[in-house]
Amino acid sequence: MTKRIIIDTDPGVDDALTFLLALASPEIQLEALTTVCGNIGIDKTTRNALAVLELAHASHIPVARGCSLPLVSSPGKSGEVVHGTSGVGKAVLPEPKSQPVEQHAIDYLIERILAEPQEITLFTIGPMTNLALAIRKEPRITQALKELVIMGGAIKQGGNVTPLAEFNIHADPHAAHIVFHSGIPITLIPLDATYKCLLTVADVERLNRIDSPIARFVRDATATYMDFYKKYEGFDGCALHDPLTLAAIIAPEIFTYEEHHIDVDISGGVSNGNTFADFMKISKKPANMKVALDVRGRDFIELFIERMETLSRSIQDST
Repeated sequence: MTKRIIIDTDPGVDDALTFLLALASPEIQLEALTTVCGNIGIDKTTRNALAVLELAHASHIPVARGCSLPLVSSPGKSGEVVHGTSGVGKAVLPEPKSQPVEQHAIDYLIERILAEPQEITLFTIGPMTNLALAIRKEPRITQALKELVIMGGAIKQGGNVTPLAEFNIHADPHAAHIVFHSGIPITLIPLDATYKCLLTVADVERLNRIDSPIARFVRDATATYMDFYKKYEGFDGCALHDPLTLAAIIAPEIFTYEEHHIDVDISGGVSNGNTFADFMKISKKPANMKVALDVRGRDFIELFIERMETLSRSIQDST
């Protein structure tokens, strides 16, 4: 059965690849994108969302522009060193012809979720500012949302923006705190899993045997991303953090999940934005989400490449 999803996003290279994977996956019906400030500013994240959909001949999918600042904390580190100044690496996308919907992303989420209770699954693959404010404005959405899949956090794995914190959570930890304690059914895909899903140069070369704008976009978008990983992380490739969230629908068998009470540090100290699990049940609090602590990473990369090949051929054939 096809699952209907909305992606809340800050594109971002791996965000853009997530949209393409969703469009290439028959198990998923992508209903909308809502944008937020994160990897880069809100103007660029919104532009990129529109432009990537147009690249994939999917400009009929609505895009709602969201929050430009985190709830409480000052804006964190920019992701430009990872994603490039445009947010999509070395890819050059034409100025989109489509425009975002008039509604703010917060109101758009509230309206869509309440209109069809238990029908929409939300994927948050950037800071969760939009969702946190939507919960504060209309708490009924916590009961109406079917489920929530989050790319964020680092449980046993170290952080990627501080030694303890992952980027999406660190960018707005107060928003994450609201969401974690909302009662929404949550699946968390942290760095513990995503760092095991490494797209290599050879994978990208394989995809580009197909002469398609999709294949070229994947190559050009990931070029800056891979340069960063080579320089700072020491490996030839890049982690597909955000696309892996979709495996919760398209390949759930590749994950090893555990259920725990997960919280986030909002103290403002050196561990600000740290996500942590109560493994020893010390707090006596019930589990509030299931978390992916392992994954068959290469299986996911193969699935990703196969679906990008299919999408590339379809776009190639229609141009």
